[in-house]
Amino acid sequence: MSIDLTALDQATRLLFTVPLRPIQSDRFQPTGFPSLGAATYQTSQGPKLLVESTQSMANRLEATCWDTVAKSPVAALRGVSHVTVNRKSAFLTDTMLEAHRLNSPYILENKTDGSLAKKLKEELGGLEEGPINRKLLAEVLLRYDIGSLIHGVFLAKKELAGGRLRVARALSAFIEASGVRIAASGGVKNDHVNPSGVTKDGFGNVPFARDEFTAERIDCHVNLDLAQIRGYGLGSDPSIS
Repeated sequence: MSIDLTALDQATRLLFTVPLRPIQSDRFQPTGFPSLGAATYQTSQGPKLLVESTQSMANRLEATCWDTVAKSPVAALRGVSHVTVNRKSAFLTDTMLEAHRLNSPYILENKTDGSLAKKLKEELGGLEEGPINRKLLAEVLLRYDIGSLIHGVFLAKKELAGGRLRVARALSAFIEASGVRIAASGGVKNDHVNPSGVTKDGFGNVPFARDEFTAERIDCHVNLDLAQIRGYGLGSDPSIS
């Protein structure tokens, strides 16, 4: 089945919101952040909560594209560009699984003569000084890892144009809850053998507190930057590689 996308020819962004709800009851556990915990904040509409951040959603969106058993993209996406890393002839990781995609240390820190970092430096030659040729950068990224053009990448190596090669996210999403309230709960890790054991060594009973949340509304917000994608200058030829 084909989809007619001509209605988007003059659009600069595609924005949509998907209402969500917990699969059971009303409570849910949001993403927590170091030294912060749950990201709650006040707005003119009342208290809100960041359930899933933009960076977390990028990883979750890519996870839907990956077949963990076959260790390759799902059948519908076979043939898209991505980089697989093998170690001792066994699968290690892939740019579709890496938090920073093509900027993965498992790729750019590879010191072999045929390393991808060396190939990128050769193919992106001429970008060391002056303005970045974004069309050339987009063409190279498309050839090796299309996810870097979709979810963004920052090639933070001085050998690659002094660490100036970066692409912003073309697709971003986040989940936000409105009208939130804390649902405080907790429990205890029971040690039926030695309840008074030394807890720092993993023994003994360990009580703990936990904050979950309820919300009047939970929404997933998605932003696809069509203008940025057109700005890559890649054209509309599906055979480009």
